[in-house]
Order: sequence, then C-alpha cells, then structure tokens
Amino acid sequence: MSSAPATLWRRLTAEFLGSGFLAAVVIGSGIAAQRLSPGQTGLELGENSAVTAAGLFAIILMFGSVSGGHFNPVVSFADAAFGGLSWRDATAYLPAQVAGCTAGAVAANLMFALPAVTISGKHRATGAHFLSEVIATAGLLLVIFALARSGRARSAPAAVGAYIGAAYWFTSSTSFANPAITIGRMFSATFAGIAPSSVLPFVAAQITGGIAAVAIIKALYPAITPADAAAIIVPHDEPAAPARAEYDGASPSADRPPGPVRPGG
Repeated sequence: MSSAPATLWRRLTAEFLGSGFLAAVVIGSGIAAQRLSPGQTGLELGENSAVTAAGLFAIILMFGSVSGGHFNPVVSFADAAFGGLSWRDATAYLPAQVAGCTAGAVAANLMFALPAVTISGKHRATGAHFLSEVIATAGLLLVIFALARSGRARSAPAAVGAYIGAAYWFTSSTSFANPAITIGRMFSATFAGIAPSSVLPFVAAQITGGIAAVAIIKALYPAITPADAAAIIVPHDEPAAPARAEYDGASPSADRPPGPVRPGG
C-alpha cells in the first residue's frame, strides 16, 4: 500500500524553502568567496561551485521526499510533460520557486550585512552565454531523467549536485540552468548576480534547453512512464509503514515492535 502524495500546500512550502536555501547557498557562497579571495576569480569560482554542488545535494535530501526536490520550473514542467506531475501542480510550483529564490537572495544579502535588495549590474547576455544555458539546462534534465528511467533515482541528489558543480566550469554562463534562480540572482549585486537585462535571454535559453531535453529524452527513452517521471528528482510517493500511513510525526515508539502483553494492559 502506498501513501498518498503530500498535499499541494506542503509541496509548495517545500519548493519555496528549498528554492530559498538554494539561492542563499549560491549567492552567499559567492559573497564569501569574493571576500575571502579578493581579485582571484578562478579561486572564487572554485569556492562558489564546490559549495553550490554540496549545498544542492543536501537541499534535495532535505525537501525531496515532500515535493520531489525540483526547485526549478524547467524540471517541474518537464516532469509534467512526461506525466509525473500534473500541469496544474507544475504551474503552482513556479511562483513558489521564484518567490523562494528571491527570498533566498535577500537572506544572503542580509547575512553578509548588505542591503536586503541590491540589483546586479553584471551583464551576461551574449551568444556564448545563451548556448551555454541551453546546453547546461538540457544536460541537467538528461541526468535527472536518465537516472529515473534506469531505476537509479536515489542517486539523483548526488548526480545533480555533481553536474551543476561541473557545469560551473564547462559553460561560460556558469550554468544557472534554472529560471527561478536566474530571477533570484538579479536581486544581489555580488559575485553571483545577473543584470536584469540579461535575465530574459537566460530564461529563454533555459526554456529552449528544456524543450530540447524533452525531445531527446523521448528519443532515447521512449518507454519512460508517468511512474518513472514521478520519481524525479527524489521519489516522494513510496510505500509507508502502517504506523506512518495516517499522519506525520508519529512518536519514536511507533517504530518499535510491540513488547509482550502484560496482564491488565
């Protein structure tokens, strides 16, 4: 017997919080790297990418069992395209993810004693950046769906973190690969920021990469099912123990086998 999927408000809360942590990790580690290694761009990027990869892995584990751990509208809509998530829910995920990334950017600024909102002036909209975002986004979806189709979805948190960490280096755009985090990073004039004028080209590239990935996935894995898609990024509708089926937060004793029955109760 399988437990019912988490209610929509719980999944939206998980997507909001996970997206917030993601933005805080990306922007906060960028600020720290800039302060600890001033003027050493390569070292700053290495510090930023390593922390982002590790942080993303942990964040997916934190919230994935509730919402799937998407934190990315392209992932959610690709999931809907394969039947793993309803279009209504994917549409509901979008504002939660964008709001979460924006809140995370504000939190990162405040944690480093900066104004809550500082609009970035870092222009990134070039042809090379556009191509980089198409490839980075397509690659991310291929990693996720290949693992789901091959029954290795439990490896996805580590694989997604590793891929994003690597893509920081093999793409000129440093692999945003996520419209929500692209919008969030606009609100921090720091190492990880992006100018408002560059946001739309980045989002267009990410959508293009997502569409390309869906076509490639259908060609490579024609037998992918809604059940496969529902397992991305983290399976979140698994068999539940009887003591956990009705509600969350059961007492620790619910996990223990019953002891001998004593007379009188």
